[in-house]
Amino acid sequence: MHFRYENVCLETICHGLPDEIVTSDEIEARLAPLYQRLRLPEGRLEMMSGIGRRRFWPRATMPGQISIATGSEAIRRAGIDPAQIGALVHGSVCRDFIEPATAAGVHHGLHLPPECLLYDVSNACLGLLDGMVQVANMIELGQIRAGLVVGTESSRELVESTIDKLNADQSLTRNDVKPAFASLTIGSASAAILLVHRELSRSGHRLLGGVAGAATQHCELCRGGYDQQGSQAAGLLMDTDSEMLMREGVAAAKTCFARFCRHLGWESSQIDKTFCHQVGRAHRRLLFESLGLDTAIDYTTLEWLGNTGSVALPVTMAAGIENDHVQPGDRVAMLGIGSGINVLMLAVEW
Repeated sequence: MHFRYENVCLETICHGLPDEIVTSDEIEARLAPLYQRLRLPEGRLEMMSGIGRRRFWPRATMPGQISIATGSEAIRRAGIDPAQIGALVHGSVCRDFIEPATAAGVHHGLHLPPECLLYDVSNACLGLLDGMVQVANMIELGQIRAGLVVGTESSRELVESTIDKLNADQSLTRNDVKPAFASLTIGSASAAILLVHRELSRSGHRLLGGVAGAATQHCELCRGGYDQQGSQAAGLLMDTDSEMLMREGVAAAKTCFARFCRHLGWESSQIDKTFCHQVGRAHRRLLFESLGLDTAIDYTTLEWLGNTGSVALPVTMAAGIENDHVQPGDRVAMLGIGSGINVLMLAVEW
């Protein structure tokens, strides 16, 4: 699938971060029973992933509560009247309840108009990017003038449930531990993206279009949910074949990137800046080698935020913009890869 836009601008993109910082060393200290029993070397978590820190929201924090704050900041920065926002998409994996949509509480908290279309989107690490496409389509069709995409990921439960299970199961071998490794790299964060019709824009940052692709024959490489047939008391867990997911995800991205460049009429050498989903150091290295891109044009947050799921790419983009990674006139590629496997790549002219 591919899409082009003539009238859509990325007006604001902002992020919110928890105050509590949890280091990889601290996680390994909590895994001391496992490490001692299997004689695992300390420091392997950061060494293998490149992730030294991640963050946690306070206990019992609802994702929608944080999304209201992040969405409010995006609206404030844009200087737009909330009454002009015609669509709200909440795109994170984490949500307040199964029913109603988390977007409902966020809509109420942001005091958006009753005519505003609102719903949740769930697509692993691509939820917010999918939301961008849906809102952009509505703007391009003339259905709305502005739309907000927001999401908040919370990693505490997954990380702590994983630690508890690894320490409690005395039958685990070194090979058995591998599928849980990715769960220990997950971090928490929030992001909001406000898209507007170019006639409303004060920034002029145009969303040009993009392409999507899928390799769903690999949909079983990463699976998360509640253990013991859905009992929440058992804790949230995730099994990931990290090596295969990296290899097949990058292969799918390489195919999609060739279509992306053809569709936009860009050569890879004409891309000035990139923002990618933040997984780990090895993933980033293989991705850029496969796409023929220089890592110097990229901006990363994985070292200090870990993998923050669906908000990882927009959070990284917001942080990069704040730190002057992007300059006026830059061609920016947003390179999203998520388990499934799904790929979504978007182009912005800054």
